[in-house]
Amino acid sequence: MQRIVVAVDPSGSGDRDNAHNDAIGINVCGLGVDGVGYLLEDLTIKAGPATWGNVVATAYDRWRADAVVGETNYGGAMVEHVIQTARRDTPYKGVNASRGKAVRAEPIAALAEKGRIRHAGHFPDLEDELISFTTGGYIGASSPNRADAYVWGFTELFGGIVDGKKEENEEAIGSTS
Repeated sequence: MQRIVVAVDPSGSGDRDNAHNDAIGINVCGLGVDGVGYLLEDLTIKAGPATWGNVVATAYDRWRADAVVGETNYGGAMVEHVIQTARRDTPYKGVNASRGKAVRAEPIAALAEKGRIRHAGHFPDLEDELISFTTGGYIGASSPNRADAYVWGFTELFGGIVDGKKEENEEAIGSTS
């Protein structure tokens, strides 16, 4: 792999009584030396910040990732704080969604259709979310947290390719102590 990121789409879930809360989307995405993006792992979980922060930190270390990318719309600075609490000095980039999910997913879907993104395993829950994106929006039963993390991860890895199409306002936060 040329580069690996752990992508996070947070929610307000806690460790207990979270049956009706959204999951925290956590994906490990890599860019191979062949120029192809690979979904390496889906670690999506319903859990509180300390738990999902540790899941992200463990994945970062296990995959020897280069950075963590996290959506800041839900929780803002909380996402960075959770990451830095779980693993100090983790390179972190916050991204902020300013447009709808389907618009953000379009360039990543186009790359996948061209064979530029592949899955290194079978990820049925994520795949169900991905096929629920339509040109009219997301039609799935619940929030597509896995798919959102997927889009954030591959947008980061293919930034030079999707820059002209993506509509997010990204905020590079960098490594903090």
